[in-house]
Amino acid sequence: MSKAAIQKRRRTYTKQFYRGNSFAFLITVFVTILLVCGNLMISWLCQVLVDISTGADVGFTLVEVMLLCIGCVGVFILGMGLSYVTKPRFIARAIGQYREHVFEKLAQKGISAFSGENTSFYISALSNDANTIETDYLSNIFLLIDDILLFFGSFALMLWYSPLLTAMAVILALLPVVASLLAGNRVARAEKLVSDKNEAYTSTLTDSLSGFAVVKAFRAEAAMCRLFGQRVREVTEAKTLRRKTLIIVQSMGLIAGLIAQLGVFVAGAAMALNGQAISAGTLIAFVNLMNFVVNPIGTVPQYLAQRKAACALIDKLADALDENVREEGKKQKADLSNGIHVEDLSFGYEEGKPVLQHVNYTFGAGKSYAIVGASGCGKSTLLNLLMAAHSNYEGAIRYDETDLKDIQSESLYDMVSIVQQNVFIFNASIRDNITMFTAFPAKEVEQAIHLSGLSDLIRERGEDYLCGENGSGLSGGEKQRISIARSLLKKSQVLLVDEATAALDHRTAHQVTSAILGLQGLTRIVVTHALDANLLKQFDCVLTLKNGCIAEEGSFDELMDKKGYFYSLYMVSQ
Repeated sequence: MSKAAIQKRRRTYTKQFYRGNSFAFLITVFVTILLVCGNLMISWLCQVLVDISTGADVGFTLVEVMLLCIGCVGVFILGMGLSYVTKPRFIARAIGQYREHVFEKLAQKGISAFSGENTSFYISALSNDANTIETDYLSNIFLLIDDILLFFGSFALMLWYSPLLTAMAVILALLPVVASLLAGNRVARAEKLVSDKNEAYTSTLTDSLSGFAVVKAFRAEAAMCRLFGQRVREVTEAKTLRRKTLIIVQSMGLIAGLIAQLGVFVAGAAMALNGQAISAGTLIAFVNLMNFVVNPIGTVPQYLAQRKAACALIDKLADALDENVREEGKKQKADLSNGIHVEDLSFGYEEGKPVLQHVNYTFGAGKSYAIVGASGCGKSTLLNLLMAAHSNYEGAIRYDETDLKDIQSESLYDMVSIVQQNVFIFNASIRDNITMFTAFPAKEVEQAIHLSGLSDLIRERGEDYLCGENGSGLSGGEKQRISIARSLLKKSQVLLVDEATAALDHRTAHQVTSAILGLQGLTRIVVTHALDANLLKQFDCVLTLKNGCIAEEGSFDELMDKKGYFYSLYMVSQ
């Protein structure tokens, strides 16, 4: 991607800072300018007061200067009061809108995008990296404006007081400033390293907590502690390097300022010795103004380096968000009147290693299908492709007469629901988990609860029962029933079930599958590992996959009578 394209894409993110937030930004900029004028006015007032005390004629009386001093204090009080209101409001809204925009972009990814991506990257980007952007980009905007305006304002006053002395200051400070600016690239690299190490740290922490039961069962506490300690050290070392880099950049600026300040004093002394008249007030003003010139020499390169590093974090996130985004097709009705047609379908996750090979089949609307086969034969992959998880397949998938690639994501997800082995349950009420925080008529919710077999649970615990983190307060069967109720409530025409009962006991698995089979009017495609004759007999058709191909199809009794591949699988499972 070209530099211009990167900057254009970055602007789509940075403009979120100002969306509906321009007024607060402009007021804060105005306040910054007001305070800069106040600081410059103080330098001028110091010059006037000192010269008045030495008897010089400055064109103002002491009373007039005192009134000007009171006015200057008033300017500071007004500016600080406005800043107290507008600056925090601007920054809070800006970073909030940035996070919301990132999450909206994240929601546009394909349904299985995270099967090949690390979710810890996004957790780190929306927490650690966002905090860095808030500090190093947003907060620094006004510090940059303040320092730059003070620098040029002070420079203009210094020129007015003494062009020769000002020229000396510029010459002395020029070379160190350039060196400090060049060091900014090191800050960007150090900031990116911190981001990468934070991502690895977050990933390890997430894995450790999610897999805590496995860690305990295999007595791997010491190994996980070592791994976690390593990640902590890596983050610490990266942050230490960043701090050292910032110190180098800041030190270069401070040394530049020190050289410039001492050089100016030496030059001023030389001018006085050569008989060039410089009033005491002018010298005092120069001392004060030099602080405003010296300080930006040390801080502006640091702010620019931090801003550049923050932009690098935005670009890094934008790169990730651009991956696995499904190309949108056309919007269509969420109806399935004919069926799902799979035509010469072939697919592989790696080139030269096909998972599905030349699959042809039509799933009739409103019928139920069981897909069985050995592990790795392509059962789950077929379901994922029906949900448009991948687009780089050969052949075609059609919903009625419309190619899957031509269907808009919203239309597809209105038409199709999927129930997976691992059902995610929010730490919210049972009702909210069923409705997914959307308002539905009470009658429709009650019907979904009844059809999914959740009535007993609701009677026992109530709709407002909090399910706990990822449904820790529910059994596996109850989670699956909630997943089924979700699909019923959204009135999907197609229900895909992927090994939903694999982790359940036989009785619960039988109940959940029976609930799915009892649903009428839906096209149900169920991937199952459990070869239960009583359940399989209830399906309209059983498909047996072998090495990515449909080896056999038919009713349970028909397949058993053939005594082929399905018969062998069934007999081995008993």
